[in-house]
Amino acid sequence: MNPLPLRSSLLALGLAAALAACHKQEAPQQPPPPEVGVITAQPQDTPLVQDQVGRVSAFRTADVRARVPGILLHRLYEEGTDVKAGQKLFQIDPQPLKAELDSQLAVLASARATAVNSKAQADRARGLIGKNYVSRQDLDTAEANERTALASVKQAEANVQSARINLGFTDVVSPIDGRAGQQQVTEGALVGQSDTTLLTQVDEIDKVYVNFSVSVADLDAMRRAAANGAATLSPTDKATVRIQLPDGSDFGEQGVLDFSSATVNPQTGTVNLRAQLANPDLRLLPGQFVTVKATLGDLHNVFLVPQAAVLRDANDAYVMVVGEGHTKDPQSGKDITVPSAAVRRPVKTDRLSGSNWVVTGGLKPGDQIIVQGLPKARDNAPVKASPAQATPAPAEGGPAAAAPAGKQ
Repeated sequence: MNPLPLRSSLLALGLAAALAACHKQEAPQQPPPPEVGVITAQPQDTPLVQDQVGRVSAFRTADVRARVPGILLHRLYEEGTDVKAGQKLFQIDPQPLKAELDSQLAVLASARATAVNSKAQADRARGLIGKNYVSRQDLDTAEANERTALASVKQAEANVQSARINLGFTDVVSPIDGRAGQQQVTEGALVGQSDTTLLTQVDEIDKVYVNFSVSVADLDAMRRAAANGAATLSPTDKATVRIQLPDGSDFGEQGVLDFSSATVNPQTGTVNLRAQLANPDLRLLPGQFVTVKATLGDLHNVFLVPQAAVLRDANDAYVMVVGEGHTKDPQSGKDITVPSAAVRRPVKTDRLSGSNWVVTGGLKPGDQIIVQGLPKARDNAPVKASPAQATPAPAEGGPAAAAPAGKQ
């Protein structure tokens, strides 16, 4: 056997093996799909909440005015302090009205004296008429004088009562419990001369009203949802309200909706609403702007999706779900199916509830929503899904988050 052909064959086989090994090393290796954490979308009920800007107003406001003319002598309260109903706030010079009362008392005394004389004359005439000592005309005149004198007494008594009331008005008192405001007129000023001069204002603020409005479009959308069975609206007196302060904190007291306008404001296209709530620490002040969270009913069959899982672009909001993706083969250009891929899903969001978005459209029960590893998830690219790790519970008062995958 010739050794040369055998050696050539072995060399050729060695070269072929080496080339195959090189081609094998040069072939690109596909990286493993990124790992993502998912939750399972489960429909549930959640409160129907409207977030609006509201303005605080006092539960009751009373103008303290000078009801009689006179010189203002004293202010008897500390400005900006709490006062009680009936507490004296100002003193108007009472001397002119005391003199007027004394004058009316004198007129009353004179009228009573005249009435006594008129009665005596009428009694005498009635006793003598039967003996024909006086004429019928004289008796009629005496009785008429008696009645006139009694009427004069009544009028004088009314004038005395009026004078006493006016004298009492020189002590200007608070009509309600509340916080007294700034003095509007200084001591020494003439008040109540031609009208009732405003002296100060008292506001009852241990309870307050919060006034806000809802657009006609939002109200119509809620009514349509209620008609379709997607929501249940609460009666006006059952709707509750919570207040968020300017720093973002919750006020802590829950109020009740107590008024809903039956007409639309033509200038703003809104319906006016009002809530009443307790203000025990007097933190809310009249005129203050707050955020109103009015619970007007319940939404049915919606999805609560963590805020970080809802993405947005110039067109709409969307989430990434694990599903069947579709892409093209880079070599052949043919469409291929990716069985476990990240797929973009447009959604319709309603509002934030705690740390979750309330999603009213775009999701189906059982959808696997990617909530962790989102930066690694590309549309229609394969992913390795596993249940998301537990996250801290949302703030107290907010609905619970959607359940992780595999948990109900």
